[in-house]
Amino acid sequence: MGTKSGASVNHKNALEVTTVLACVRVISEGIAQVPFKLYRQQGDKKLPAIDHPLYRVLHRKPNSWMTSFELRETMAIHCALTGTAIAFVNRDIRGDIRELIPITAPVEITQNDDYSLSYIVTAPNGKRHAFPQAAIWHWRGPSWDGVMGMDIIKLAREAIGLAMATEGSHAKMQQSGAALAGIYSVDGKLDPTQYQQLRGWLDKEFDGIANLGRTRLLDRNAKFYPMSMTGIDAQLLETRKHQIEEVCRALRVMPIMVGYYDKAATYASSEQMFLAHKVHTLDPWYERIGQSAECQLLTDKECDDGYFVKFIGAGLMRGSHKERFEAHARALGSGGSPAWMTQDEVRDLEDLNPMGGSAAVLPVTTNTPKENQHAELDVQPT
Repeated sequence: MGTKSGASVNHKNALEVTTVLACVRVISEGIAQVPFKLYRQQGDKKLPAIDHPLYRVLHRKPNSWMTSFELRETMAIHCALTGTAIAFVNRDIRGDIRELIPITAPVEITQNDDYSLSYIVTAPNGKRHAFPQAAIWHWRGPSWDGVMGMDIIKLAREAIGLAMATEGSHAKMQQSGAALAGIYSVDGKLDPTQYQQLRGWLDKEFDGIANLGRTRLLDRNAKFYPMSMTGIDAQLLETRKHQIEEVCRALRVMPIMVGYYDKAATYASSEQMFLAHKVHTLDPWYERIGQSAECQLLTDKECDDGYFVKFIGAGLMRGSHKERFEAHARALGSGGSPAWMTQDEVRDLEDLNPMGGSAAVLPVTTNTPKENQHAELDVQPT
């Protein structure tokens, strides 16, 4: 895809822009590193459905050569860049899913008259194979039509192209020793032979990093007229820094997550940025992928029977045990304030099963005068 900056941008060379690479890695690794499990709701309990064939496929081993981490990482890279990721769903004769195989070949997606989708995959040998919707697990990013995810690299090609162009300009400047280009003027007219000799002499004695800092000797009453700006004049560094932010905006990643720190950032603000990354970048991906798995990998009967898929992303929020446990303690009534969560509700936040009994009712606040406990909590002590 051509750009106004002159750079040609596609999905592969976009990854050569370090900001794009860092954003894609942050998204794909964030999707791949947390547990992805099949659960079954049984009463008030959520139990891992370890007896279901899909459990191991999603959580540990999607096929014979990949781990669950690797499958999700690969598909997330595809989806973050192109808006679409495709995997073949291999079922046994009973209809149970035994394998998920990522498809990297070109895929054509069409919507039929009954609104179902058909997938035509072009193999490396040029043969085309058609697959029904039931044989495909389709991740789609933000979508205009609900069929194909929008091509993020295409939409952000100008920002990425400008990042490529400024990096190329900076590299070329360094290659020439960051020296000024200009006009070398001598007295008299040069014939073609003299011109070639002078050109060769200038290339050898003036250009390149090896000649940086050397004293120039000019003869024949020669004069040098600079005709280009320095890197500072051209503000290449400022432009390159700005393009980091532009690319991050397009891929919806906080700049701090790709190693770009604003001078005003503090420890407290950085912590909030990490939280914002979880909430605004990763959580939408978790919901998007989890719902696609339930819609495409589970039958309606299995959903009715209480099966569901869940990313356990809470682990990314557990950097500060002290703050988390203090919040739990306040919710349970520590410090004299009325309790507003039960022990089982707190356990649910930690992905633990409920205990039942007294753990399912609001506890009595410990530091409240005895005569006011029932009035404040409106529950009987256990």
